[in-house]
Amino acid sequence: MKRRTLGGTGISVSDHALGTMMFGAMGNTDHDESVRMIHTALDAGINLVDTADVYSSGESEEIVGKALEGRRDDVVLATKFSLPMGPDANQRGGSRRWIVRAIEASLRRLRTDHVDLYQMHRADPATDIEETLSALDDLIRAGKVLAIGSSVNPAELVVEAQWAAERRGYHRFRTEQPPYGILTRGIEAAVLPTAQRYGMGVLTFGPLNSGWLSGRGDPTKGRRNTPAGARMFDLSKPGVRAKVDAVEALSKLAAEAGLPLTHLATAFVRAHPAVTSVIIGPRRPEQLDDLLAGADVELSADILDRIDEIVPPGTDLNPDDIYYTTPALADKSLRRR
Repeated sequence: MKRRTLGGTGISVSDHALGTMMFGAMGNTDHDESVRMIHTALDAGINLVDTADVYSSGESEEIVGKALEGRRDDVVLATKFSLPMGPDANQRGGSRRWIVRAIEASLRRLRTDHVDLYQMHRADPATDIEETLSALDDLIRAGKVLAIGSSVNPAELVVEAQWAAERRGYHRFRTEQPPYGILTRGIEAAVLPTAQRYGMGVLTFGPLNSGWLSGRGDPTKGRRNTPAGARMFDLSKPGVRAKVDAVEALSKLAAEAGLPLTHLATAFVRAHPAVTSVIIGPRRPEQLDDLLAGADVELSADILDRIDEIVPPGTDLNPDDIYYTTPALADKSLRRR
């Protein structure tokens, strides 16, 4: 497993990270099996484990905490805050009031006294970014957090947070965690260059695009009957049909290259110079084993050029795959007098 430095932190991390969103009620409910999967990843050389308080309502953090007992010092541990953890409006967001509660709850579940990277899961338009950075700065000074980052921030919010930190003398976001893969290349236009400009580490998620690049047959089968499923798998949507065509072409390219489609997909992400580590999020042991088997795959310039022909750089084939919509468009009250 190759290592890279996480932004300007000096922390050495593996170029694959284990994402644990699928551990717990949201995916694999077998805690013992999930713990074994974490140990398998660590034994394979992965040293970065990424979780979040919202994953299975804290259950994922509890599984991670159990798995890391006796191995905590060997692991770069990342978690997140800001998405809703309850019905109350004060159980979410980037306010100081919530941050000081959220970190204590995460530390209890993770069975540790600090996290190496604490990430804001989504931007909070109701809270001044300086308020959020002030609270996070205090956590760093208290030793409960060693570095801070953002997630799914558009380029303009990445810049705003960097400027706010410099203006007020606060610790700044050292990382950004965006969705990135062959089918979701929109961040290549602005987010990745902006992260590079500020020396930020980039931890990407979703390399298989919710199973589209898993190589396991029709990814839309049985997945269209929920709001999220309709958004990502409804074949009546032009963006979904575009993904069907792209996956067919990518499958042929992977076969020509002698690679499983999963290995082509993760190697593509790691090939971008802005990417520090690609987060893999398996639910079952065999999925983890497959992804680990492709950890050393490197794509030739010819293969990367052919991928560009199938999905042009900077292109998101299905706009509904994007996890962030600016409030200026999402909130009608901001467009009405």
